[in-house]
Amino acid sequence: MKKEATIEEKIKIFIDMVKASKRIVFFGGAGVSTESGVPDFRSVDGLYNQKYDYPPEEILSHDFFFNKTEEFYRFYRDKLLIKGVKPNVTHLALKKLEDEGKLSAIVTQNIDGLHEAAGNKKIFNLHGTVYSNHCEKCGKHFGLEAVAGSSGVPRCECGGVIKPDVVLYGEMLPDAAVYGAVEAIKNADMLIIGGTSLTVYPAAGFVNYYKGDRLVLINKQPTAYDNYADLVMHCGLGEVFSKI
Repeated sequence: MKKEATIEEKIKIFIDMVKASKRIVFFGGAGVSTESGVPDFRSVDGLYNQKYDYPPEEILSHDFFFNKTEEFYRFYRDKLLIKGVKPNVTHLALKKLEDEGKLSAIVTQNIDGLHEAAGNKKIFNLHGTVYSNHCEKCGKHFGLEAVAGSSGVPRCECGGVIKPDVVLYGEMLPDAAVYGAVEAIKNADMLIIGGTSLTVYPAAGFVNYYKGDRLVLINKQPTAYDNYADLVMHCGLGEVFSKI
């Protein structure tokens, strides 16, 4: 039986793949941001395993936002607006790859804006971002501070409720982000999937649009797509991207 390569050997293979690629797409999940201190929803210590008056999945739903708006914002400010977090080594390595003309796009399921903070430009936020909000009544757009710096239910000057531009349960993914992500993945010569269990659909299904031979999966736990990948590393993203 052939001995499996060590993580160090796999990282060397990964680096060689990166060097040989010109249109890399990075598809990331919660594991990208946990090394910055942002909590993972589904880990043992994540939000879904903590106790609240309502389950987090119910709180972060379209119906809950409109029916219990103040309760929604109490949870949202406390658990999703994480103060003081900064881009980590993975975010910064992706910025470097973009600057070198190798990274063509980032497709992310995260809403924390850390890729933007790192300086990346071509980002498809499948689930929106906490940095964008709008008035439900007049449509006026607001930044993060309109929500983070308010108390109770934030409201526009017109009296309308301000709603975060994040995709809640029961809502559709934004068309522009979906189309851009699919096209980027279709045209990629290397697809790096990092920090995601690939269990949240429809986002996880985007992987199927990649038809190349440099599909890399980096996640601490095995995923259902491991057998389809050309390279699999069960480790933290920082361990890999610190070598770029």
